Amino acid sequence: MSLNPVPHVRRAPIGTVVVPLLSFILNGWMLGWANAPYDPAWAARHPRREVLMALAGPAANLALVILCGLALRAGVAAGLLAAPERVTFTHVADAVAAGGGLDGAVTLVSILFSLNLILFAFNLLPLPPMDGSAVLPLMMGPAAARRYKDLLAAQPMLSLLGLLLAWKLFPPVFGWLQIVALRVLYPGVGYG
Repeated sequence: MSLNPVPHVRRAPIGTVVVPLLSFILNGWMLGWANAPYDPAWAARHPRREVLMALAGPAANLALVILCGLALRAGVAAGLLAAPERVTFTHVADAVAAGGGLDGAVTLVSILFSLNLILFAFNLLPLPPMDGSAVLPLMMGPAAARRYKDLLAAQPMLSLLGLLLAWKLFPPVFGWLQIVALRVLYPGVGYG
């Protein structure tokens, strides 16, 4: 396990570099993927650790959302930033005084906040192949959990179906979560 992105790029260069760049150039938004080594025998021996490992990515995303939120709140408290009238992916705060490097820093923190909120929510959907689907076997009996895992292993198309369902279900889920996050970030401001 490493936070170094190089092993991910080596393992899946198409999903981590090529597709994100092409989707951004062609559509104005990024789509991509990465993967990590997975040992099903280890996961079978350590089901709780498997869940913790699956939740590590979304937990890291949530930690980055919180850190960005704290930075934005500190900027508001210092009088450098204010809640924007309209929030976008790249615009989660307004710089009170334009110019200097503050606008660029606010854009960067806004992107990090938005992107990690999206990744946190998307990866927690309880659909294969998202990390949230790894939590489901803990809620099942041992035999049902084994059948669930065997079904996913035997039917890789279920992961494609899970991605398609996630693509349809995600917008309303994320819309609600984004409003909650913005209300926590800017109490008293009526987003939503």
